[in-house]
Amino acid sequence: MEGVTVVDHPLVQHKLTLIRDKTTSTKSFRELLKEIGMLLCYEVTRDLPLAEVAVETPLAPMQSAKLAGKKLVFVPVLRAGITFVEGMLGLVPTARVAHIGLYREPQTFVAVEYFFKSPSDLDERLAIVVSPVLATGNTAVAAVDRLKERGAKEIRVVCLIAAPEGVERVRDVHPDVPLWTAALDDGLDSNAFIRPGLGDAGDRAYGTR
Repeated sequence: MEGVTVVDHPLVQHKLTLIRDKTTSTKSFRELLKEIGMLLCYEVTRDLPLAEVAVETPLAPMQSAKLAGKKLVFVPVLRAGITFVEGMLGLVPTARVAHIGLYREPQTFVAVEYFFKSPSDLDERLAIVVSPVLATGNTAVAAVDRLKERGAKEIRVVCLIAAPEGVERVRDVHPDVPLWTAALDDGLDSNAFIRPGLGDAGDRAYGTR
Protein backbone atom coordinates (compact mmCIF):
# COMPACT_ATOMS: atom_id res chain seq x y z
CA MET A 1 0.00 0.00 0.00
CA GLU A 2 1.23 3.48 -0.83
CA GLY A 3 2.39 5.39 2.22
CA VAL A 4 2.59 2.24 4.36
CA THR A 5 5.85 0.63 5.51
CA VAL A 6 5.79 -2.90 6.97
CA VAL A 7 8.92 -3.36 9.06
CA ASP A 8 10.09 -6.92 8.47
CA HIS A 9 13.35 -6.79 10.44
CA PRO A 10 14.00 -10.25 11.97
CA LEU A 11 14.24 -8.91 15.53
CA VAL A 12 10.95 -7.07 15.17
CA GLN A 13 9.21 -10.14 13.78
CA HIS A 14 10.68 -12.40 16.49
CA LYS A 15 9.50 -10.12 19.30
CA LEU A 16 6.14 -9.68 17.61
CA THR A 17 5.62 -13.44 17.71
CA LEU A 18 6.39 -13.47 21.44
CA ILE A 19 4.01 -10.60 22.16
CA ARG A 20 1.17 -12.26 20.22
CA ASP A 21 1.42 -15.44 22.33
CA LYS A 22 -1.50 -15.56 24.76
CA THR A 23 0.73 -17.18 27.41
CA THR A 24 3.09 -14.19 27.53
CA SER A 25 2.94 -12.62 31.00
CA THR A 26 1.93 -9.03 31.68
CA LYS A 27 5.51 -8.20 32.66
CA SER A 28 6.96 -9.72 29.49
CA PHE A 29 4.27 -8.08 27.35
CA ARG A 30 5.27 -4.63 28.61
CA GLU A 31 8.96 -5.36 28.15
CA LEU A 32 8.43 -6.57 24.59
CA LEU A 33 6.22 -3.60 23.77
CA LYS A 34 8.99 -1.27 24.91
CA GLU A 35 11.65 -3.18 22.96
CA ILE A 36 9.63 -3.22 19.74
CA GLY A 37 8.91 0.49 20.20
CA MET A 38 12.64 1.15 20.22
CA LEU A 39 13.20 -0.94 17.09
CA LEU A 40 10.33 0.69 15.20
CA CYS A 41 11.65 4.11 16.19
CA TYR A 42 14.74 3.41 14.08
CA GLU A 43 12.52 2.87 11.05
CA VAL A 44 10.07 5.74 11.48
CA THR A 45 12.98 8.19 11.91
CA ARG A 46 15.18 6.73 9.19
CA ASP A 47 14.88 9.79 6.93
CA LEU A 48 15.41 12.53 9.52
CA PRO A 49 17.64 15.26 8.08
CA LEU A 50 21.28 15.51 9.07
CA ALA A 51 23.74 18.40 9.03
CA GLU A 52 27.53 18.36 9.12
CA VAL A 53 29.00 19.88 12.28
CA ALA A 54 32.53 20.38 13.51
CA VAL A 55 33.64 18.02 16.28
CA GLU A 56 37.01 17.26 17.80
CA THR A 57 37.80 13.66 18.64
CA PRO A 58 40.63 12.76 21.05
CA LEU A 59 42.85 12.50 17.95
CA ALA A 60 41.74 15.07 15.40
CA PRO A 61 39.06 17.59 14.37
CA MET A 62 36.49 16.45 11.81
CA GLN A 63 33.10 17.08 10.24
CA SER A 64 30.39 14.67 11.36
CA ALA A 65 26.63 14.25 11.02
CA LYS A 66 24.13 15.49 13.60
CA LEU A 67 20.34 15.67 13.56
CA ALA A 68 19.03 18.85 12.02
CA GLY A 69 15.67 20.39 11.29
CA LYS A 70 12.43 19.74 13.14
CA LYS A 71 12.40 18.30 16.64
CA LEU A 72 10.23 15.35 17.56
CA VAL A 73 7.09 14.96 19.63
CA PHE A 74 5.84 11.46 20.38
CA VAL A 75 2.08 11.16 20.77
CA PRO A 76 1.15 7.93 22.57
CA VAL A 77 -2.51 6.95 22.50
CA LEU A 78 -3.42 5.98 26.08
CA ARG A 79 -3.11 3.39 27.59
CA ALA A 80 -0.74 0.95 25.96
CA GLY A 81 0.86 3.64 23.83
CA ILE A 82 2.67 4.83 26.97
CA THR A 83 4.77 1.67 27.26
CA PHE A 84 5.27 1.58 23.49
CA VAL A 85 6.72 5.09 23.50
CA GLU A 86 9.11 4.38 26.39
CA GLY A 87 11.36 2.48 24.01
CA MET A 88 11.35 5.39 21.59
CA LEU A 89 12.30 7.81 24.35
CA GLY A 90 15.27 5.57 25.08
CA LEU A 91 16.58 6.50 21.63
CA VAL A 92 15.40 10.11 21.55
CA PRO A 93 15.34 11.29 25.18
CA THR A 94 15.07 14.95 24.16
CA ALA A 95 11.76 14.41 22.35
CA ARG A 96 8.65 16.02 23.77
CA VAL A 97 5.65 13.85 24.59
CA ALA A 98 2.02 14.72 23.95
CA HIS A 99 -0.71 12.54 25.43
CA ILE A 100 -4.07 11.75 23.92
CA GLY A 101 -6.67 9.67 25.70
CA LEU A 102 -9.09 7.93 23.35
CA TYR A 103 -11.36 4.96 23.88
CA ARG A 104 -13.46 3.07 21.40
CA GLU A 105 -17.22 3.17 22.04
CA PRO A 106 -18.08 -0.55 22.20
CA GLN A 107 -21.23 -0.41 20.06
CA THR A 108 -20.38 2.10 17.33
CA PHE A 109 -16.56 1.80 17.50
CA VAL A 110 -16.38 5.61 17.37
CA ALA A 111 -13.30 7.09 19.07
CA VAL A 112 -14.16 9.17 22.14
CA GLU A 113 -11.57 11.62 23.48
CA TYR A 114 -11.19 12.10 27.24
CA PHE A 115 -7.76 13.76 27.50
CA PHE A 116 -5.35 15.77 25.37
CA LYS A 117 -2.17 17.61 26.31
CA SER A 118 0.58 18.67 23.92
CA PRO A 119 3.47 21.10 23.50
CA SER A 120 2.41 24.50 22.18
CA ASP A 121 4.81 24.40 19.21
CA LEU A 122 3.39 21.41 17.32
CA ASP A 123 3.75 23.35 14.07
CA GLU A 124 7.54 23.24 14.51
CA ARG A 125 7.78 19.53 15.31
CA LEU A 126 7.45 16.17 13.60
CA ALA A 127 4.58 14.47 15.46
CA ILE A 128 4.67 10.68 15.67
CA VAL A 129 1.40 9.07 16.78
CA VAL A 130 2.17 5.88 18.69
CA SER A 131 -0.50 3.19 19.07
CA PRO A 132 0.01 -0.57 19.48
CA VAL A 133 -2.88 -1.57 17.20
CA LEU A 134 -4.64 -0.03 14.21
CA ALA A 135 -7.99 -1.81 13.93
CA THR A 136 -10.85 0.28 12.52
CA GLY A 137 -8.53 3.27 12.20
CA ASN A 138 -11.01 5.51 14.05
CA THR A 139 -8.66 6.17 16.97
CA ALA A 140 -5.69 7.00 14.75
CA VAL A 141 -7.83 9.30 12.59
CA ALA A 142 -9.14 11.08 15.71
CA ALA A 143 -5.59 11.52 17.02
CA VAL A 144 -4.37 12.97 13.73
CA ASP A 145 -7.43 15.23 13.52
CA ARG A 146 -6.64 16.61 16.97
CA LEU A 147 -2.98 17.21 16.17
CA LYS A 148 -3.84 19.06 12.99
CA GLU A 149 -6.33 21.20 14.91
CA ARG A 150 -3.46 22.17 17.21
CA GLY A 151 -1.26 23.15 14.27
CA ALA A 152 0.80 20.04 13.52
CA LYS A 153 1.95 20.07 9.90
CA GLU A 154 4.00 16.88 9.68
CA ILE A 155 2.56 13.73 11.25
CA ARG A 156 3.43 10.05 11.11
CA VAL A 157 1.67 7.02 12.61
CA VAL A 158 3.45 3.96 13.97
CA CYS A 159 1.76 0.82 15.27
CA LEU A 160 2.60 -2.74 16.15
CA ILE A 161 -0.06 -4.46 14.08
CA ALA A 162 -2.67 -3.13 11.65
CA ALA A 163 -5.79 -4.36 9.89
CA PRO A 164 -6.26 -3.52 6.21
CA GLU A 165 -9.53 -1.75 7.09
CA GLY A 166 -7.75 0.57 9.51
CA VAL A 167 -4.92 1.33 7.14
CA GLU A 168 -7.37 2.14 4.36
CA ARG A 169 -9.34 4.50 6.60
CA VAL A 170 -6.27 6.41 7.79
CA ARG A 171 -4.94 6.73 4.26
CA ASP A 172 -8.35 7.83 2.91
CA VAL A 173 -8.89 10.53 5.54
CA HIS A 174 -5.27 11.63 5.89
CA PRO A 175 -3.38 10.73 2.71
CA ASP A 176 -0.54 13.05 3.78
CA VAL A 177 0.19 10.92 6.88
CA PRO A 178 2.53 7.94 6.30
CA LEU A 179 2.22 4.83 8.44
CA TRP A 180 4.66 2.26 9.81
CA THR A 181 3.66 -1.14 11.19
CA ALA A 182 5.33 -4.42 12.10
CA ALA A 183 2.51 -6.51 10.61
CA LEU A 184 -0.53 -6.20 8.39
CA ASP A 185 -2.98 -8.83 9.69
CA ASP A 186 -5.93 -10.53 8.01
CA GLY A 187 -8.75 -8.22 9.07
CA LEU A 188 -11.34 -7.49 11.77
CA ASP A 189 -13.82 -9.76 13.54
CA SER A 190 -17.41 -8.81 14.39
CA ASN A 191 -16.21 -6.92 17.49
CA ALA A 192 -13.66 -4.96 15.44
CA PHE A 193 -10.68 -6.78 16.97
CA ILE A 194 -7.77 -7.59 14.69
CA ARG A 195 -7.39 -11.25 13.70
CA PRO A 196 -5.14 -13.00 14.43
CA GLY A 197 -3.92 -9.92 16.32
CA LEU A 198 -2.75 -9.94 19.92
CA GLY A 199 -5.91 -9.20 21.91
CA ASP A 200 -6.49 -5.97 23.83
CA ALA A 201 -3.06 -4.36 24.14
CA GLY A 202 -4.04 -2.15 27.09
CA ASP A 203 -5.48 -5.03 29.10
CA ARG A 204 -2.52 -7.26 28.36
CA ALA A 205 0.03 -4.55 29.20
CA TYR A 206 -1.53 -3.65 32.53
CA GLY A 207 -3.27 -6.85 33.60
CA THR A 208 -6.75 -5.36 33.68
CA ARG A 209 -8.59 -8.39 32.35
